[in-house]
Amino acid sequence: MKEKKMMTWILVVFLVTGMNGFSQKNMGKMSMGNTAKAICILYPTQGNNVSGTITFTQTEKGVKVVADIQGLSKGKHGFHIHEFGDCSSADGMTAGGHFNPEGKIHGAPMSMSRHMGDMGNLEADESGKAHLEYIDAVIKLNGMNSIIGKSVIIHKSEDDLKTQPTGNAGARVACGVIGAAK
Repeated sequence: MKEKKMMTWILVVFLVTGMNGFSQKNMGKMSMGNTAKAICILYPTQGNNVSGTITFTQTEKGVKVVADIQGLSKGKHGFHIHEFGDCSSADGMTAGGHFNPEGKIHGAPMSMSRHMGDMGNLEADESGKAHLEYIDAVIKLNGMNSIIGKSVIIHKSEDDLKTQPTGNAGARVACGVIGAAK
């Protein structure tokens, strides 16, 4: 028993002294990783045919979001990051609500005062395809409020960018989990 206690103390001393050179900032990078790119593969919810990919790439100005989606009806569709990386239910409801770690109100993607997960709308053409590229200054790939492990939901209807807390975007037609990319 004494040997076990001694080994525990040696380990504690080693960890404390070995970590002395690290700042809090470095500790965050060590524990959360330093992700430069993430990807989300979308799958249709029950009764829908929507699929696609979204990439998130860290840039000096923010996170570049590139979405290529197919299987949509013509028009605008709400496009959000949701709080849980869980697309296991047929309707996508296990993904939870919009990712909102700072407790802000729902809003437009270019607003600095919005849910972190508010990405506005995708607009599908007559063939059901949508492409979107923009730089998002609010989304984070690293740190405590990282989007890694959250989900992306595509909605049936347009996000009006004002109705609280969801933008009145309707049913969930696709869901995918965001993962770190190489």
